[in-house]
Formats: sequence, C-alpha cells, structure tokens
Amino acid sequence: MKEKTTRYEKKDNKMSKWIIIASLFALSVVLIFGIFTIVQLKNAFDKSSVDLVREGDKSELRDEAVILSDDPISILLLGIEDYSSESENSRADTQLLVTLNPSTHEMTMVTIPRDTRVHIENAGDFTGIHKINSAYTYGQITGYGASKLQIETIEKLLNIPIDYFIAVKFDGFRDIVNALDGVDIDVKEAFWEENFYDKTRIDFKKGLTHLNGEEALAFVRMRERPVNSIYSRDERQRQFLEVIITQAVSAKTLFTIGEISDILGDNVQTDFQVKDLYALQKQYVQLNNLSIRTLEIEGSNQYVGKSAFYLPEKNSLEEVSQKLRNILALEEVENFETNAAFVNEGS
Repeated sequence: MKEKTTRYEKKDNKMSKWIIIASLFALSVVLIFGIFTIVQLKNAFDKSSVDLVREGDKSELRDEAVILSDDPISILLLGIEDYSSESENSRADTQLLVTLNPSTHEMTMVTIPRDTRVHIENAGDFTGIHKINSAYTYGQITGYGASKLQIETIEKLLNIPIDYFIAVKFDGFRDIVNALDGVDIDVKEAFWEENFYDKTRIDFKKGLTHLNGEEALAFVRMRERPVNSIYSRDERQRQFLEVIITQAVSAKTLFTIGEISDILGDNVQTDFQVKDLYALQKQYVQLNNLSIRTLEIEGSNQYVGKSAFYLPEKNSLEEVSQKLRNILALEEVENFETNAAFVNEGS
C-alpha cells in the first residue's frame, strides 16, 4: 500500500533541502575564504622571506635541520627600529629568544639585553667589541645581512643554534596590534613610558587595560623607569606574547587577514614559510597546557670608557646556555665558549 505524504512532511522535506543548500553554501564560502587566506599569506610571506644562505638550511651549530612537528626549536624575535630617514640603517631594539618543545609543551623566553658587550665578527671594518644590537646595523651596512649577523652574534653569545627568526619593524608591530583591534593586558604595576612616535607620555594604570598599537609598543619597550625592577620588561613581553598568540588565532582574525598580510609584507622579515606556520599552529596553538617560562641573563649596567654596556655574568651565561641546550636536546659542552666581552679580558 502506497503511503501518502502529508503537507507537513512536504514542508519538512522542503526545509531539509534548504538546510542542506544553506550548509553547502556556507561550506563553499569557508573553502573559498580559506583558499583566499592561503594565497594572501603566501604573497605576504613571499615579500617578507629572507634567505640566510645557510648550508643545509640550518644553523652551523646543528648537525641536521630541525623538523617543526617533532623537534624542539629556537626562534629569534627581533623588534627593529629604523633610525635614519631613509631606513638604510636600523638597529635591533628588542631581541627575544624563544624555544618551543613539542614533548613538554613548553615555551621558554630569554631576553638578550640590547647593550650586552660582545665581540662582533664578520662586520668588515666594524669587526670588534660593540653592543650586541649593533650587529644588525653593521650587517646591514656591510651587506653581510642584518638578520644574519644578528643571529650569528647571539648564537655565539649563548653557544646555541637559532633555527628561525622573525624581525618586525616598530611600524609593523603597531599596525598588527591595531589590525587585531588592540590587546587586553592585565597591567601588574602602574608606570609611564614615552610614545615612540610623538614623544607624548603614555600612562599605564594598574589593572586590565585595552592597548592600541602605540600603547602596546610602549608597554613592551619600557626598561628605564624605576618600576622595571619589580615589573620587568621580560614579564611584560611574556604577558604580551601570551595575549597576542591567543588573539591572533581567534575567529575574528580571519576577517582581517588581508590587512595583516599587507602589514607583514611591508614590515616583517622572516625565514619561515607558510607551511612552517601551519606546522607550528597544528603543534602548539591548540594546546591548552602550553606553559611559558623565562630565563634571565644576569649582569649589570656599567660604563667601559665612555660607553655604557650591559656586562653579563659568565656563570649566568653558561647556566642559561646549558638550560637552552637541554631544551633543544643538544649535547652538553665541557668548556663553555662565548663572544661576550668581559672587562677583565681587555679593551
């Protein structure tokens, strides 16, 4: 006996068809947008890509190239200040070394004091003792490669390999934060810092605060106010990293990808490829238990002649080096070697 189809069943079937059609449409939009996003990112990274010309595409301190999804890796983050009108000469204002370990789900951060006194090699006529942030400048002036010389100088300071780098100009930092509609930071201690762009005073009040790009830049750069002794630059940079990582992978970020891609292309240099970022995202971003800790290079600010330097303590350098080597699964070294220029070594 043939069953009759009621008008209600017909209505339900019609609704089901519309649900299927709507779902397929939504899926198509997501797929198209996903393809557009990949193309946008690839174009941006093609503009930002830097070849460090390293044999085997690895640090000289590595026996084999790392595999992002399997091996612990090190990444050097550089905040670049252009201080000439033509941006021909720049300096690394911020140098932050980050390690990521897929086994322990741990991120480790080490701030390299920008005034650290070191021997800089491969700098042509500038080869000699300088502040470590000068390596970027001399690498740029001599044509050796700004990021390349900065990386190699930090590798020699800590006797560890640096696998990847990201260098971001101040303008790029500001614009990326603005593209993400700012960041919410829990300010632990009140302080003030000068606006990098117009030299006006920015006051940071204690408590949860929403920061725009210029404010976020001042927040992570401050290092000379008295409060820095109890609310350090390291801690503030760690706070910012935690927040920006969470915010950068949120759903709303997808809709600003075009703007962010334009910013990347103009203001960022890196040896990461798009495929590398997807590997990192898969391995780390979705981890709820990713922990972040910091290591500190102990030392003191002193004048040597007429120049002010940060003089690291050799024992502290060796300790930080060994901890990083353990994280990176490298062999222990019996005799620690560094390019740090200690005062008792001469000039």
